[in-house]
Amino acid sequence: MKRRRVKITGLGFITPAGIGKEAFWRGILEPVSHVSTAKKFPEEAGHFVAAEVKGFRMESHIPDVSSKRMPRHTQFAVAAASLAMQDAGLTLASLRGRSPLVMIGASLMDFGSINKGVEMIVRKGPVNGLPSSVFSASVSSISGTLGEIIGGVTRTLALQSACCAGTDAIGHAAEMVARGETDIALCGGTEAPIYFHPMLELKMAGLAPGNPENPQRQSRPFDLWRTTGVIGEGACVLLLEPEQSPREAYAYVTGYAFASDPVDSLGAGLYDAIRLAVANAGIHLNDVDCINAWGPGHKLIDQAEAQALQRIYGANLAGIPAVSLKGAIGNPLGAGGAIQAGCAALSLKHSIIPPTVNWEYPDPSCPLNLSAQARHVAHRTTIVNAHGLSGTNACVVLNR
Repeated sequence: MKRRRVKITGLGFITPAGIGKEAFWRGILEPVSHVSTAKKFPEEAGHFVAAEVKGFRMESHIPDVSSKRMPRHTQFAVAAASLAMQDAGLTLASLRGRSPLVMIGASLMDFGSINKGVEMIVRKGPVNGLPSSVFSASVSSISGTLGEIIGGVTRTLALQSACCAGTDAIGHAAEMVARGETDIALCGGTEAPIYFHPMLELKMAGLAPGNPENPQRQSRPFDLWRTTGVIGEGACVLLLEPEQSPREAYAYVTGYAFASDPVDSLGAGLYDAIRLAVANAGIHLNDVDCINAWGPGHKLIDQAEAQALQRIYGANLAGIPAVSLKGAIGNPLGAGGAIQAGCAALSLKHSIIPPTVNWEYPDPSCPLNLSAQARHVAHRTTIVNAHGLSGTNACVVLNR
């Protein structure tokens, strides 16, 4: 069967910058950080900062579904999926009978129920454990729950490839649409890691800051004075359909690839993922005219991504506009790449590249074409990068 072109026809965002497409787009175009001090942790554990989604209630998006026992990352995914369907002029219920593909990625299990279960056992004894967490805490329950809400026959799959999970979900779903295995897919990533565990461990590992001063300035992608980056939360779900669909396209998903870092070669797999994704799209590397970078604001990870891009583009890298969203929304782990992809689709449609918030002092080791202000730049092809701490890497290619 001839491969079909795959288009994005619906976008659903749950992010610290805004909930819903319009609110997200307005928020991400402002040169503003949504990082703040996280105050819900024990004082003796020290200070925490994070990028939290404020004012979220799943019932505001799906009134007939209760969130009472639903993990936060699943609530994010369900609400984002509903928003994506609304954006396309559809409903989740309209998918019933169409055997839709539901593919959602996340990096972590539901630490909300895990924390609660451990606390109950410590306070009241082992008989007060939460057996329901065996089912609800798993990453597979996210897609499964969304499939149950849709009803009927659905094809659900969960991906857990560290921080690349949302990107991988989009890439694999696009491939299935292109091959004719499904005519409609909900795909993306979700993450809700802002609980005492794993935030304590992330801080101890040097992956989250412990300094409470000026939290809005602490996520500084590619900046000379960046340190560790900041953990965030959120979700983005995309509705994918073949080109023959009557709905308008934001952009087309034309290429995807993933690759792993060799041992002791941080970011080397990203070099392979980018080259393979561009080849998969059937275009030349020089056709790429925008880079939506992973750039979590970590000293070594940002540099490794910049080195991979330098290795590919050499001196031409300086002429390709690039952006990292992490200064605005922190690093939402497995949801990060999906939020980037949704943002890149809007950027292509509106010819606007959002600012790299907090990028102020250029780092000679990261010579990307960045800006701390939004830029009106007409572009046709964007690569969206993702990197995971376990050495995973992924890249999707979007075209107008």
